[in-house]
Amino acid sequence: MTYREALNLALREEMRRDPRVFVMGEEVGLYDGAYKVTQGLLKEFGEKRIVDTPICESGFSGVGVGAAMLGLRPVVEMMTFNFSILALDQIVNSAAKMCYMSGGQYNVPLVVRGPGGPAAQLAAQHSQSMETYFYHVPGLKVVRPSTPGDAKGLLKSAIRDDNPVIFIESETLYAIKGEVPEDPEYLIPLGVAAVRREGTDVTVIAYMGMLYRALEVAEELDKEGISVEIVDPRTLRPMDTATILGSVRKTHRCVVIEAGAGFAGMGSEIAATIQEEAFDDLDAPVARITGENAPMPYARNLELLKTPSRAKILAAIRRVCA
Repeated sequence: MTYREALNLALREEMRRDPRVFVMGEEVGLYDGAYKVTQGLLKEFGEKRIVDTPICESGFSGVGVGAAMLGLRPVVEMMTFNFSILALDQIVNSAAKMCYMSGGQYNVPLVVRGPGGPAAQLAAQHSQSMETYFYHVPGLKVVRPSTPGDAKGLLKSAIRDDNPVIFIESETLYAIKGEVPEDPEYLIPLGVAAVRREGTDVTVIAYMGMLYRALEVAEELDKEGISVEIVDPRTLRPMDTATILGSVRKTHRCVVIEAGAGFAGMGSEIAATIQEEAFDDLDAPVARITGENAPMPYARNLELLKTPSRAKILAAIRRVCA
């Protein structure tokens, strides 16, 4: 099934399983969701569990935090994660800190989900890689699922988690297809990476759209005799450093790819961890391939220049493999 169908199935299964689960956000009900992730849910579950909201991210995110504190399990949809900027106070100062500041009296089992990252000509205010805003905050878990199967398994785990989870999807992946288990108890634990491709010469760490670009590059490099192993973190916080370090210790080289602007990004954190924990295993410095440090242009040709290209990824891998 498609990525969006897998998300829809996860929501449907969890709402059937647990009456405390409900969805709220802009156009999630009557319109079936801006990207049709919530299609058909209003008809099955009714307007008390599929709640259309005003255009007020701070307001309905705050409602989600309060509902979670009182025992419900809300799934708050951001039409695009760029709009979560308007709800940062509720997410960062309330959801993330409430368990700590209440001395463990209140859990906040809240999922904030929606698409984020580079899209197709949605320009500067709708194409930001927002994960960097959240994984620095203690108390938040941050998930970026790259495949339809992961979309289902990780969303179900996020809904069942007793902590606030930031669950960022991608507009460009909603239509991709992949195998999705029908088992309603199919779960992927948060904090477990996946090795998407076995290799021996270099480890490439990538997620979301960059994962698929890396897989294409790996096939091309295979013809040159360069064997690429690809690791998809899946969960950025908590990070599965054991899988990443295990791969680097096998290949002795690493390239990290991210679509965001780069400075103080996920690639920086991963590179620092590898340098601290596996320095003696490296045969070359860790390379980082990131988006350009500029707002996302609207023009298609400039948008392609902003994001990490196949050519840049190829050059980086060839460089670290000497």
